[in-house]
Order: sequence, then C-alpha cells, then structure tokens
Amino acid sequence: MNHKKVYVAYTGGTIGMKPSEKGFIPESGYFADLISSLPEFESPEMPQVVINEYDDLIDSSNITPEHWFQISQDIASRFDDYDGFVVLHGTDTMAYTASALSFMLEDLSKPVIVTGSQIPWSQMRTDARDNFITSLLLAGNYDIPEVGLYFHNRLYRGNRARKLDASGFHAFESPNFPAIAEVGTKIKLKQHLLLREPAETLKIRKIATPQVIILSLFPGFPAELLDYVLSSSVKGLVLMTYGMGNAPCNDKAMLKSLEKASNRGVVIVNCTQCSKGSVDMSGYETGQALLDVGVISGFDMTPEATLTKLSYLLSSELTVDEIKQQMHTNLRGELTRS
Repeated sequence: MNHKKVYVAYTGGTIGMKPSEKGFIPESGYFADLISSLPEFESPEMPQVVINEYDDLIDSSNITPEHWFQISQDIASRFDDYDGFVVLHGTDTMAYTASALSFMLEDLSKPVIVTGSQIPWSQMRTDARDNFITSLLLAGNYDIPEVGLYFHNRLYRGNRARKLDASGFHAFESPNFPAIAEVGTKIKLKQHLLLREPAETLKIRKIATPQVIILSLFPGFPAELLDYVLSSSVKGLVLMTYGMGNAPCNDKAMLKSLEKASNRGVVIVNCTQCSKGSVDMSGYETGQALLDVGVISGFDMTPEATLTKLSYLLSSELTVDEIKQQMHTNLRGELTRS
C-alpha cells in the first residue's frame, strides 16, 4: 500500500463540468461522483487521495488574486499532513495561477501540480483522465519542491508555462525552459532542472489587487493613450515590445511619457511579444532608447510570470529600487540571465 498522501484542491474548470442545454457548466458534487469508483485509486502506485471541492466552483476566466490567496491558504493549512498537492483549475488562466502560486508559496518544499483539461471528464474523448492521474502520481511519488503545471505528457515549471493552443490537447508549452518531466511509458523527471529544496518553512505572501497593467505595442500606438494610462494610479507596467525588446525610438512623446512615469516610481518592465526568446535592450537603438528612460528588462519571462511577479513584489514593503533589483533576480526559476 502506498502511504503517500495527496491533497486535491478542486477549484473548478472544464475538467469537472457537466453537459447541459446551455453548454458545459460546473455542478457541486458532480466531479466527485464521476471519479469515486476509479480503478486507478486501488493501484499500489497510487497515493492516498483526498479531494476538497470548493464551495464556489470557479470558471478560470473569473479568477482573481483573492482566489490565488484562497488556494495558497488552503495548501498551507494542510501542508504538514500531505506529501503533495494537486490544484484542478480551468485552462484559460492556469498559467497566471501557476505563476502566482510559485511566488506566493515562499520556501515551498513539496510538489504543487496545477492541471485541468480541454474536454470534461464526462466526455468520451477527454484528456482529463491522463492529466489528473499523472498529476497525482507526480505529486505523491516524486520530490519536486516547486509549483508545476502538468498537461499532455509534460510537467512544466509553473512560471514558465503559457497556454498557446485554445483547443488542442497540447495546449501548454514552456518556450524558454525545458519541461521538468516528460511522461511516456515511463516518467522521466529531470532532477538537474529542479529548484533546490529550501531550508526554511513554508510562508505565504498575499498578492494585493495588482495596480499593474499589460500594454502591447503596435505600429501607430498613440503616445497620448500611454500617457493617460501612466498618469493614473498604476504602479507597474508590463510593456510588450517587438523582437528583442524594441520600441519606436523616434516617438519622443512615448519615450517622454515612459521617462516621466519611471521617474515618478512606476516600475516599467520590457517583455517581448515573441513567444520565444529574451529581451536584450542593448542590441538595437530602438531598445537602448527604452533603457535610457528607465525601462527595465523582463529577460525571458513570460507575460504571466512578469505580471504576477511584479504584483507580488509591489505587494511587499520593498522600495522601487529594491523591486527593480528583484525583478532582475531569479526568485523561483522564472528567468534566465546570460
């Protein structure tokens, strides 16, 4: 008998939805009934599983930082009683939640695997069964001291994953970092890629309602719109730029707006619009212009990781200079610096 124990936080999402005349909908108790007689639960490899269905099942499009805090508190309150944790979640904002949890769960020493499905468990061609069963095995039987996102035979570092396919089973990828486990006839865990197990006990830091926005540049982007946004109460901006972090260097109004906001203490982080690759603002004049007005590099972080990390740091008592320094520091394996 496997004496490992895994706690499952069923927050909602497609995986447990029920068909109805209005399409798939969440329904209390439905998912638990579906999986109650799974033969896999009797396998000697399977850890003991306890499932907690949240009172208000969440469509992931409705997720907020308060839900992230609820999930992190749930894990922390049971941390000493279980060997691993699985969070069942909708796919649309799964990468945001996995990134947020990676920062909020400080000094994490046990696996927290976020997963879900593209097709509900109740449907014949569902991908839910494999995603769920494998996540349980990973959480219960492997030493993975970090937040992971498991989907379609790959376990990714949570803050490196992105949803890149709206309907395919291989919905998530990790463009700038290898999968930390590959699953086929065997589970191949890449030990050398894992974060080190911390010496400290688990702590939680809440992410306050973020005063951070994401703006994506496009040809003809109006500088007056940027100025309007940055003159509000915003404390952070994730600026999605071209290529290696480039923006129009001849748009003096835009640069002036960015410089004015930076001088006022707004933390502006440069992320590339490309799915793969890293920001290097020293490569072109169009990137250097951003560096000169106080914009900092997001390196190869995903937009989801950049947003949640910046929100996490802004929720602390750090100074603006300390936040900028921490944005350039690899806190949870979220960035690569050459």
